[in-house]
Amino acid sequence: NVIFAYGIFLAVATGQLNLGGAGFQALGAYAAAWLAMEMDQPLVVTIAAGMIVAGVIGFAISFPILRLKGVYLVLGTFAFAEVVAGLILNSDALGGATGLPVPTFIDWDVPAIAAIIVALLVFWLMSTRFGLVVRSVHDDEVVADLMGVNVRMVRVCAFALGAALAGLSGALYAHAFSFVEIQVFNASLSIYVLLYVLLGGAQTAWGPLFGAAFFTLLPEALRDTLPALKEAVFGTLGIEGASNPPDESWRFVILGVATVLMMIFRPEGLITRTLVERLRPLNRAPRRAPAEAAE
Repeated sequence: NVIFAYGIFLAVATGQLNLGGAGFQALGAYAAAWLAMEMDQPLVVTIAAGMIVAGVIGFAISFPILRLKGVYLVLGTFAFAEVVAGLILNSDALGGATGLPVPTFIDWDVPAIAAIIVALLVFWLMSTRFGLVVRSVHDDEVVADLMGVNVRMVRVCAFALGAALAGLSGALYAHAFSFVEIQVFNASLSIYVLLYVLLGGAQTAWGPLFGAAFFTLLPEALRDTLPALKEAVFGTLGIEGASNPPDESWRFVILGVATVLMMIFRPEGLITRTLVERLRPLNRAPRRAPAEAAE
């Protein structure tokens, strides 16, 4: 989820809402699964292929799709994900609705290491001149264009790189779960990963990391917390007898309430540029103007 969130973050950081994340992840997952199952390729090849396939297709469609603006871009990326799902669903070579088994299994440490590497890569990328250009395009594309920035190519590069990272997350998913089926890569997945980025914060590279971690771990924490909470309430009220654990849907009700509250009180996300500036070491000397430095 962290890798997936960073894939969507790169497009969002340029001011483009990408609701086609599930499509790119599906491309990476099925490319890795097919190479492992049909071609008996090693793990390194299948994961790299999943990343490359999604990245190349993301680069190819970015030219027409990034001509769209606002809600039309959201609908365009969403339509792309649905087209990918429809093609895979009707492809016998890719298992159709049945899915594909993946013979090569990876344990949790491989995705964890990959997530750390991707996070460091994105942090480094956002600290370079490219990251500065990305932020300028997001803040005001007209001014960025007047300053000589090729806005279109910046967005194309960010979109394609983000698609490649989404494909990498899909390839890792395929090998971690040893099976892929297209029903997993649905519209809800695209919405969730976009929420990871928007609610975590799209202004800095910290946002997707915290957003993905928070919204991934919260439902799992509630899985154990809700039954214990219900038992405590029943005990306080003096209700005896066995109580059924809360329905699974209650986890998502609470998750939805938390999302709404965050949108009200933290509309710019959990982590913003202002917050990052405030949390910097206090002993760091402020920058002085060149004239002051010369004196």
